[in-house]
Amino acid sequence: MKLADIIRPEHTFIGVSVSTKWRALQSLAEKAGKAFAVKEKTIVQALESRENLGSTGIGNGIAVPHAAIAGMTSPRGLLVRFAQPLDFEAIDDLPTDIAFLLLFGESNRGEYLNVLAAIARRLQSEGVLQSMHKARNVDEFYSSFIGDSRP
Repeated sequence: MKLADIIRPEHTFIGVSVSTKWRALQSLAEKAGKAFAVKEKTIVQALESRENLGSTGIGNGIAVPHAAIAGMTSPRGLLVRFAQPLDFEAIDDLPTDIAFLLLFGESNRGEYLNVLAAIARRLQSEGVLQSMHKARNVDEFYSSFIGDSRP
């Protein structure tokens, strides 16, 4: 599994302006709805239900909101950098400025764990997170994350 197959350049955004975690989830759902031809309301409800179980803010300024969506056949994602860091109720209490939205089908719930692991491994690579923060445009931001994991 390659991250570039799940998160594509056209599904990468920087400067997304939101003031709260819940507004962020709505914004992510709107973008994902357009990108993946899924009803925005369906995505918002799934993300909010998941978030009510516990924050998907994993720390170090990163959040990975995720949800199962009926009808999706493979994991798909968005990569977003917010205009201003926001309180995502992360485990380390640090504000969040980068989010990976992951959506997956009901039948492949376990597959998203592999995606989460791949994201974590990539973020642990030296300089990746720092490069993502310094990126001046979407291309640099995406390239900083994907690196050599493109097909």
